[in-house]
Amino acid sequence: MNILIVTQYFWPEEFRINELAATMAERGHQVTVLTGIPNYPGGKFLPGYGFTRQKTENYKGIKVVRVPLLPRGRGGGIRLVLNYFSFALIASLLGPIKCCDAYDVIFVYEPSPITVGLPAIIMKKLKSAPIMFWVQDLWPESLSATGAVHSKSIMKAVEMLVRFIYSHCDRILVQSRSFIDAIVRTGVDRSKIEYFPNSAEAIFDSAAECAGEMEHIKFPKGFRVMFAGNIGAAQDFETILRAAELLKEHGDIHWMIVGDGCLLPWVREQVEIRVLGKTVRLLGRYPLASMPAFYAMADVMLVALKKDPIFALTIPAKVQSYLACGKPIIAVLDGECGRLIEESKAGLSCPAGDSHALAEAVLEMYKMPKSELENMGKHGREFYLINFERNMLIDRLQLWMQELLKRE
Repeated sequence: MNILIVTQYFWPEEFRINELAATMAERGHQVTVLTGIPNYPGGKFLPGYGFTRQKTENYKGIKVVRVPLLPRGRGGGIRLVLNYFSFALIASLLGPIKCCDAYDVIFVYEPSPITVGLPAIIMKKLKSAPIMFWVQDLWPESLSATGAVHSKSIMKAVEMLVRFIYSHCDRILVQSRSFIDAIVRTGVDRSKIEYFPNSAEAIFDSAAECAGEMEHIKFPKGFRVMFAGNIGAAQDFETILRAAELLKEHGDIHWMIVGDGCLLPWVREQVEIRVLGKTVRLLGRYPLASMPAFYAMADVMLVALKKDPIFALTIPAKVQSYLACGKPIIAVLDGECGRLIEESKAGLSCPAGDSHALAEAVLEMYKMPKSELENMGKHGREFYLINFERNMLIDRLQLWMQELLKRE
C-alpha cells in the first residue's frame, strides 16, 4: 500500500507514530509523512531545522515532508493556538504540492490538536483516498479538562470543528474503549469506530538488561518511585507533591521525576517551598532511548492524571511502556486506566486527586517483599504481550486498511 501519514509531530520528536510508520515501511509499504518542523517539547526549532530549511528527509525508509509552522514556545495561550493552526493551514496549502503521489489511504495521528485532520481532508478530496483517524485525545473535552479554554463560545466552535472532521473520516480508531461513546455522540456511526490501543517501542522489551547504564547519575539508595513523561497540567503534580509531603519522614522513599513540560518551573519551585529536596529529585528530560535504563533503576513506576471525567476515559501512553518493561505500577487516576491496572494485576490504583491514597499505595509497595513487586511486573508484562504487542496491533491495522481499499 501507498500510505500518507498526516501528523503535526514526527521524528526527531518522540511520539508513538514514529515506530508505527517505521514498522509499516519495514513491511514493504510505501510510507510518506506530512509533518511540521520539529519543536516539541522545548518550543524552539530543533538544531538543523528552521523556516528556511524545510527539507524532505528519509527516516528508516520513510519519506518525510515538512511544512513551516510557528513554534509552540512554552506551550501556553495564544502561542499554542498559533502553533496548531499554522500547521493546519500551511499543511493544507503545501501538502498537495509536496505530496504528489497517489495514496491508497491517509492515516492521521491525533494526540492533539484535532486540527491535524484539516490537511488530511484536503488531501482526501484531491487524492480520493480514505481517511483513517487515530484519536489519542478527545476534543473539545481535553481543552476544558486542562483549563486551556473556558469560553463556552470557543468550546462550541471547537465542537463543530470536531464534528466536521469526524464526518469526513472513513474509519476512526480510539486508543481507549471509553472514547467510543463520546465519539458516537458527535454523530459518528458506531460501525466506523475501532479500538486501537497504543503499544510501546521495541526498546522497552529489554529494559531489565539496561540496569547500570545510568551509573553516571547519582540515584539515591532506597525505594524509588519514578514518574517519566510530560510535566503538565493534566498530570496532577499537586497530588504527587502532597503525597511526597505526607511521606517526607520516610527518608528512603524517593520520588524520581524524569521529563519536562510547562509546569516544570512550578514543580521545581514547590519542591523548594515544601522542603522536599531530599526525597523529590527532578532529573530533567532525556531522549527516548535512555528511558529503559531509567525504568530499570526504579522500584515502581507512577502515572497520574487530574480528576476530570475526560481523563477517566483515557489511557496515558506511558502505561504501555511501563507494562512492557515489566515494572510494577501505581496509578493515581480514575476510570479506564485504573481498571486496566487492576485487571492486569500489575500494581495498585487509587482515585485521582487523592494524595492520601497515593501515599498509602506507595507505602504499601514500599513494605512489600521484592518477590511480590517482581510478580506484579511479570503480570504487567504478560498483560502487555496479550493486549498491546506491537506486531499484533500492526496486523490489525493493515487488515483495516485493506478493508477500506476494498470499499473504494
